[in-house]
Amino acid sequence: MREKNDLYLAVLIDADNIPYSNIKGMLDEIAKFGIPTIKRIYGDWTKQTVSGWKPALLEHAITPVQQYSYTTGKNATDSAMIIDAMDILHSEKVDGFCVVSSDSDFTRLATRLRESGMLVIGIGEKKTPGPFIASCDKFIYIEIISAARSPKKEEETKAPSGDEPQIKVDKIDNKFIRLLKNSVDDVADDDGWASLAVVGGLINKKKPDFDPRNYGFQKLSLLIKSLKKHFEVDEKQVEKTHIKHIYVKTKK
Repeated sequence: MREKNDLYLAVLIDADNIPYSNIKGMLDEIAKFGIPTIKRIYGDWTKQTVSGWKPALLEHAITPVQQYSYTTGKNATDSAMIIDAMDILHSEKVDGFCVVSSDSDFTRLATRLRESGMLVIGIGEKKTPGPFIASCDKFIYIEIISAARSPKKEEETKAPSGDEPQIKVDKIDNKFIRLLKNSVDDVADDDGWASLAVVGGLINKKKPDFDPRNYGFQKLSLLIKSLKKHFEVDEKQVEKTHIKHIYVKTKK
């Protein structure tokens, strides 16, 4: 059942450029943003290279779209996805799109969809070119989705246990610290305190592929708490609830 604020999303998957092994994780991630009412995957299904997708299509009710490769070196799949995306856009049946590909050819499509007021979520591998990432409202790396992590307690930091698969995490460098500090200061009140939720939203606008999981943390609050040299954190419990409002302040 659709909740009042749920968004209807069209999920378009490029079978030629995305591994099929983590389709459930991808759909679970998409569900955080809205309801995937349209789910289509594009490829030449006569080729053995995409045969691994077929069981996943039945399990997750994804509609395969056949697109033959007319000539060598030309990606007809991209064109088919772009044409379908524009048809869906003009049908006015969705509130946003999720483009699943690591191909920079979808940069202009993502830009065009955003110009029309659509939410655009990109999902792809870490090899995805920067222009496509920047053209999305939010970009999520498949490597992060596919990392099977057991639930962590709030006190835990980025060090994974020995039973968990190791993934390469991004380095927290001075450039990233500046991004965090500037974002906190941009939305801080007169005393320098800022709501962490608002800070997180601003960082995502500045850096569409931002995700605390890229740095080995399940939540932004855990990432910020690990940087005690740079930030102060204040947590306020909402009376008679289990909800906490978290505030952050840069250390001068």
